[in-house]
Amino acid sequence: MTAQTQYDLGADDLALVLALVRAGSLNGAAERLKVDASTAFRALQRLERGLKQPLFERSRTGCLPLDLARTLAEQAEAVETALEAARSAAQQPPQSLAGSVRLTTTDTLLHGLVAPALRDFQKGHPQLTFELHAGNELASLTRRDADLAVRATRRPPPHLVGRDLGPLRVALYTARDSAVRDWADVEAGRAAWVAPDDALPDHPTVLWRRRRFPKAVPAWRANSILTVMELIALGCGVGLLPMFLAHGRADLRPLSDALDECQTELWLLAHPESRHQRRVSAVYAHLAQALVLA
Repeated sequence: MTAQTQYDLGADDLALVLALVRAGSLNGAAERLKVDASTAFRALQRLERGLKQPLFERSRTGCLPLDLARTLAEQAEAVETALEAARSAAQQPPQSLAGSVRLTTTDTLLHGLVAPALRDFQKGHPQLTFELHAGNELASLTRRDADLAVRATRRPPPHLVGRDLGPLRVALYTARDSAVRDWADVEAGRAAWVAPDDALPDHPTVLWRRRRFPKAVPAWRANSILTVMELIALGCGVGLLPMFLAHGRADLRPLSDALDECQTELWLLAHPESRHQRRVSAVYAHLAQALVLA
């Protein structure tokens, strides 16, 4: 008898890896998979023995995915999205989608990405309606006041399911006709700053500016990144903006490349109990394909 030399990966293996990457711990992955932690641990051991290599670096603080685990998780996400689309197509013809889908996001993501992506989808499904909530918290989705969320975060809440849609990159901008010509002008203190106010104290751009320019006091502060952008375009000063939002704006000029310290990830999230409703899964699948970052 010839011994099996190659492990045959299955759907359960991919689901386990994806849950571990998303949760960052065995307990969190077990909760997502609705099994106990010892079952998840044995499944991981079996998988790593079959592949003859470790997938995660395990410690008291959790599980850090190695390169192969990240690759498998990406493939698992692609399978997940395809399944969502297949379920939607199988359950009901696209033209008969009806009802309301509740979505929560920030005003920046709503106007810059989500609304444009939903506009054409709704035209193809005129009986489908959307309830949109723009805010900086995830509480509405946690309470199931919303079906879906689109968020910028490095680590989404473990009780939600979703997909990482890619990096949200940030750069420094000024107005097209601004007297501030380059980064050196900013370093020399020859530029006024436009920044988020205390409504966004932990925003990555706020934390970066305070570290990089600790003595800079913004001349303009606003509780919305969209407002920050419009003030910069008016020539009020320089500021940090998501590159997808500033892309194509002729009245803005970048003063830097993408700033790695400000980067976050764009996540499409759903509550586990509502994601399989026909209308919700259809919108989820559409957004997973349509939300393209510049």
